[in-house]
Amino acid sequence: MKTKKSEKLYQQGLEHLVGAVNSPVRAFASVGGNPLFIDKAKGSKITDVDANEYIDLVLSYGPMILGHRHKKVQKAITKATKKGYSFGASTKDEIKLAKIVCDAFPGMDKVRFVNSGTEAVLSAVRLARAYTSKSKIIKFSGCYHGHMDALLVAAGSGLATLSLPGSKGVPDEAVKNTLIAEYNNLDSVQKHIDENKDIAAVILEPVGGNMGVVIPQDDFLVKLKELCNANGILLIADEVMTGFRSKFGGAQELFNVEADITCLGKVIGGGFPVGAYGARNEIMEMVAPLGGMYQAGTLSGNPIAMASGIATLSELKKQDPYANFNVVAEKIKSSLLKSGKKYNVDLVVNRFGSMINPFFTKDEVTDFSSAQKSDTDKFGVFFWEMIKNGVFLPPSQFEAWFLSSALSESDIEKIEKAIDASIKKVSEM
Repeated sequence: MKTKKSEKLYQQGLEHLVGAVNSPVRAFASVGGNPLFIDKAKGSKITDVDANEYIDLVLSYGPMILGHRHKKVQKAITKATKKGYSFGASTKDEIKLAKIVCDAFPGMDKVRFVNSGTEAVLSAVRLARAYTSKSKIIKFSGCYHGHMDALLVAAGSGLATLSLPGSKGVPDEAVKNTLIAEYNNLDSVQKHIDENKDIAAVILEPVGGNMGVVIPQDDFLVKLKELCNANGILLIADEVMTGFRSKFGGAQELFNVEADITCLGKVIGGGFPVGAYGARNEIMEMVAPLGGMYQAGTLSGNPIAMASGIATLSELKKQDPYANFNVVAEKIKSSLLKSGKKYNVDLVVNRFGSMINPFFTKDEVTDFSSAQKSDTDKFGVFFWEMIKNGVFLPPSQFEAWFLSSALSESDIEKIEKAIDASIKKVSEM
């Protein structure tokens, strides 16, 4: 495997980019070595600047659910760029994509498009506070909701990857209204409710994806919603990652829960910067220009992103790949567990729809605390061996792997062979 060009770009990048990257997880800090620089991608494959080709299980951390440069998405983007890049004015594609999204979420009458998941979440939190006239927010340890000050605590994802408890530059005042609960632990939520009467909302990922893939247990989401309803608290579902990944719509619906406010991103832009938050009419009508909760964005509803989103969701609905995602994810899970047993390597594998994650631990992973018991050194060895065997993974134990509908049978066979070789390497540590 050649990395000479990536190494050269990394050294050049150090001069004017922070750590030669624009997002910390890309720095490969937790797996050792320096980042790979990508040149191009097509279908299920991604290629770096040294011409190494990989089966892509990162997929830009989720958006490329159809694979890279799907012909229908590419066509829609090309058509849109011929009309212009940004207008600072309304377009009909905003209305079209809004209908597709709202139709896919039973509890969503109106949606507001923004430019990122972080922006969607900070807007949803502000909306919850405006609607309830309350200030406090409950979040769960290990759930990442973007880099807004109030939620950048016990946030999993990149913070966990870099072993950071939080972020410098976030003053105590910014998090004084943020209460931390434990995922899959309803008692930890009840305790906060008993001690605080000013709780506007509870926010969580329906399926944790930023502490690895962590699934709600024992009707946790249903009971959480009942608890919120009983106490006049809104439930915010952060489906930036899970939206359209397990069904055409939200993961919350698969758990028989309807959030009061839903945050979206990733898949709905088909790879372009986009986010969204939506809710039923009575909540969304608090948002300007209809109400007094102000939020705006110059590039919100960008015409290129809207065109990409429409094409992606239209093709996704036509393909309906979700049953096959479950089959493929189960094959990969079985391969991981089989190789773990074969080489006597402790391994737990969690999966949900088209998201999957192995943990190098013998204990069940149901929350952030149990996820952190994973052996990250073993993951580092596993990561690089998978790379050498042609499979591109997120460079972190605490990030989900993603599947695309572009994966072929030969891709899956190659992934299984890479897993076996990589687990064997781990066993030799």
